[in-house]
Amino acid sequence: MSSRLKLGCIADDSTGATDLANNLVRAGMRVVQTIGVPPGPLDADVDAVVVALKSRTIAAEDAVAQSVAALRWLQAQGATQFYFKYCSTFDSTARGNIGPVTEALMDALDVPFTIATPAFPENQRTVFKGHLFVGDLLLSDSGMKDHPLTPMTDANLVRVLQAQCKRKVGLIDYQVVGQGADAVRARIAELKAQGVAIAIVDAVSNADLLRLAPALAELPLLTAGSGVAIGLPGNHGLAPSSQAAELPPAEGLQAVVSGSCSVATNRQVLDFIRSGRPALAIDPLRIAAGEDVAAEALAWAVQHLASGPVLVYSTAEPAAVRAIQAQLGVEQAGGLVEQTIARIAQGLVEAGVRQLVVAGGETSGACVQALGIAQLRIGGQIDPGVPWCHAASPAAPGGLHLALKSGNFGTDDFFTKAFTLLQG
Repeated sequence: MSSRLKLGCIADDSTGATDLANNLVRAGMRVVQTIGVPPGPLDADVDAVVVALKSRTIAAEDAVAQSVAALRWLQAQGATQFYFKYCSTFDSTARGNIGPVTEALMDALDVPFTIATPAFPENQRTVFKGHLFVGDLLLSDSGMKDHPLTPMTDANLVRVLQAQCKRKVGLIDYQVVGQGADAVRARIAELKAQGVAIAIVDAVSNADLLRLAPALAELPLLTAGSGVAIGLPGNHGLAPSSQAAELPPAEGLQAVVSGSCSVATNRQVLDFIRSGRPALAIDPLRIAAGEDVAAEALAWAVQHLASGPVLVYSTAEPAAVRAIQAQLGVEQAGGLVEQTIARIAQGLVEAGVRQLVVAGGETSGACVQALGIAQLRIGGQIDPGVPWCHAASPAAPGGLHLALKSGNFGTDDFFTKAFTLLQG
């Protein structure tokens, strides 16, 4: 067990986990990410551990059970402060899972109060008067309104979270945050006196998150997107250091697999295709018809890998996604694509790919599971929220580099830029 462990984190998907870990590493923490709850004790001398679950869209009771199991494991490793990480677009439904998991963790830790904020201003996610903005748009006006699993049609986070919670939800607004940690502490005391147990916190800049951080040092449980993490290492006297992000040198072939249908990923796929690099679209209807789409994709990829990165994708515009869901059902369509892309990712690594970009939270979870990855070492940032990682896999005993990209993150040229940055 690590004697240095300062922070234990629980993320509701794999890309969210690396997003959080990336911000902690940038601020000076040495971090490992586990895929699921490990069966044994932690074998790493690190400052923080992020347990990546695949719990964002499963039944709320299952998400609660997995999250509490992760909490108990982190407690056993010596962590005393805990962080429940969800998406910066607050992906959830009226049933959860953000609210139910938050309240279950509060019950397990016997804490009367926690905060909730998906704010990550560096990545164009801001919260103002309790309302979440994606860039210049309210969440409800952004592409998230068309999300196939968690459509977000209300930007008022107090209202969204209150619908999922038994406890009372309140607000710490931007004016309080702007006054600094003492003002935040005073507002927390005021809210607790009013019976509020969970507070949405405004943040419109990274400076807000840094001002907020000292007030969070005494809270046993934090719930947030990844943005809050930028100020937490400073609570432990840590500062940014290049050593925290060191990974082995890159080698081997390069590939991208994408299951995300977000606006950002659609742009990234288009940019890759326009660059003239090899790209292959896979058809969910052919998968549903029983055709071996994975084998075809791998046979195609093997012909092109030697010349540089290849892309295999199911990414599509919202109208096309809805049409497929209408024929197959939402869950079946998503599951078929995830498992097919996971088979393709495994086959690519078996074919010598050692630098792999995966786009999409659910897709990333399926891929790391197929590759038998138990733990990731977190390296340097490609774009805000997306680092390169290094992991061992039965298909790559010497290890491979992975970038697990949330669908909504990254610049248009992410798929090509990632490999350039990895070469140093």
